Amino acid sequence: MTARMFTSPLFLGFDHLEQMLERVSKSSSDGYPPYNIEQTGPSGLRITLAVAGFTMDDLQITQEDNQLVIRGRQTDDGQGRVFLHRGIAARQFQRAFVLAEGIEVKGAWLDNGLLHIDLARPQPEVRVKTIEITRGGQRGKTNGDGRAKVVETEPEHSERPREPNAGSRNSMAPAPTGPTPEGERR
Repeated sequence: MTARMFTSPLFLGFDHLEQMLERVSKSSSDGYPPYNIEQTGPSGLRITLAVAGFTMDDLQITQEDNQLVIRGRQTDDGQGRVFLHRGIAARQFQRAFVLAEGIEVKGAWLDNGLLHIDLARPQPEVRVKTIEITRGGQRGKTNGDGRAKVVETEPEHSERPREPNAGSRNSMAPAPTGPTPEGERR
């Protein structure tokens, strides 16, 4: 079992962030091209990739479902060039980042061999919902619009006659039959 990074109760509901960080750390053992992810504001992120030697025409950024995919393919312009030592890699790459739900790609630019991609999570609109409190036995009954409906109920009337109170004789109540405590019959 993996140790949890966010153990505080203040981080409840942020499991997707932990899972995303775990996936990024496990994905692609090939570290090319190296990249940084930085927070640029309360709802902004920036991914920066070191792509020295690549032009804008060599790079492609696509968003496929919830993945941001960056591809780079350098064209071989070494027409007739003979390399005695080739230490600068001229290879293709593909780097994918899993985007959390709601993340939008705002833009990208190439500057001094660094590809910057700005991302933003739109601020959710603040919604206030008032929950109506109902009486104990009224669960499950609604007005049809999702709000609880209070139903006033009448006490049930019994068809059987009331039993007399102990110690008092009611002339309307039937007299008891059977032996009395002294053994006399009524």
